[in-house]
Amino acid sequence: MSTERTFSIIKPNAVKKNAIGDIINIFESKKLKIAGAKLCMMSKEKCELFYAEHKERPFFGELVSFMTSGPVMMMCLVGDNAVLKNREIMGATDPKKADAGTIRAKHGDSMGENAVHGSDSVASAERELAIFFDKHELVNM
Repeated sequence: MSTERTFSIIKPNAVKKNAIGDIINIFESKKLKIAGAKLCMMSKEKCELFYAEHKERPFFGELVSFMTSGPVMMMCLVGDNAVLKNREIMGATDPKKADAGTIRAKHGDSMGENAVHGSDSVASAERELAIFFDKHELVNM
């Protein structure tokens, strides 16, 4: 197994529902450690940079508006095969299609407001972490 870092966001709808603690407990129970975390408001500029690959899609404006509508919890998660493990823990993008026990099945409200984001590859994780975290903010684990 390979120790990896991945990037996770607890989205505004899940923060508003006070689900941060439950979501962190799920990550930790599945052997993902938190190497950095911050509760913050995402700026429109960083949000647009973060979601740049979706800029031409019709939902881009709505996505940026939602992600900047309230506080988010950003985290660097570390563990064996962290990227894949996190994606399995999150569940399908559509909460209605997510397996029972996954974060999105439990806390997601819709396709757009699905409670959490997780990197889709190690390369994406490093790019995403670099947008929101300075190196000194992450603990080596």
